[in-house]
Amino acid sequence: MAKAKSDEKAGGNGAATKTASSPQSRRAKLASFEAARKKEQRNRTIRLLVICFVLAMALLAYPVYLFIDDYRARNATRADIGTSLADAGCDPIAENEATGNQDHVPDGTKVPYAQTPPDSGSHYANPAPFTKHFYAEADRSAVETLVHNLEHGYTVVWYRANAPDKEINNLQRISKTFGSDDYNPADKFIAAPWSDADGAGFPAGKNIVITRWTADPSDPADVTKQRGVRQACTNVSGAAIQDFMAKYPTESSPEPSGA
Repeated sequence: MAKAKSDEKAGGNGAATKTASSPQSRRAKLASFEAARKKEQRNRTIRLLVICFVLAMALLAYPVYLFIDDYRARNATRADIGTSLADAGCDPIAENEATGNQDHVPDGTKVPYAQTPPDSGSHYANPAPFTKHFYAEADRSAVETLVHNLEHGYTVVWYRANAPDKEINNLQRISKTFGSDDYNPADKFIAAPWSDADGAGFPAGKNIVITRWTADPSDPADVTKQRGVRQACTNVSGAAIQDFMAKYPTESSPEPSGA
């Protein structure tokens, strides 16, 4: 009986000890949970700050990249942009009788050109802006407008609107090598897209067609000596464009003094 009382007393002390320690245990768990929560909150804050920092650097870096890329393009050697002349896949230069000298048609008139893309022909009364060298589909002037630029001695490089991005990017880089002097013959260059909506006939397998409207420099008004000149190439080549422009200078055009 004494042993039973002893056991009962011992059991009672254990229960009392367990009961007494429960609040302390709960506080320890709550403190642990709170510490873990704060740690996770700190980690989330750090991750958010890192993401914000990376995004901020990206936003700052992109304009810098564009500036550097534009600077490099404007100061690049034209012949080094794109593929080499040997790898450009250019057809032999073709010449055909030119038409449409000083033949202005009303704006909005759709002119059926003998060559597509055209290298001469009737056109609108006003040419495209002289200082803009590259057009995308969204901002391109009408074909009939650009033909007027051909009459003034511009080299117009028509590119297939769905050409590979690499080819279009190279052509855009080439366009940046030309200056903005309206009357400088060396700066008379325009690159413009040609889509199916403009008409069928873009040379199969080619991505660009380099065009010029030439004339006898000693008598530019002699229409019998005017020619439409063109060269189709598979790949964009600054060397090919430079070579073409050297063979057919601006001075040899129907109206070379026009801007």
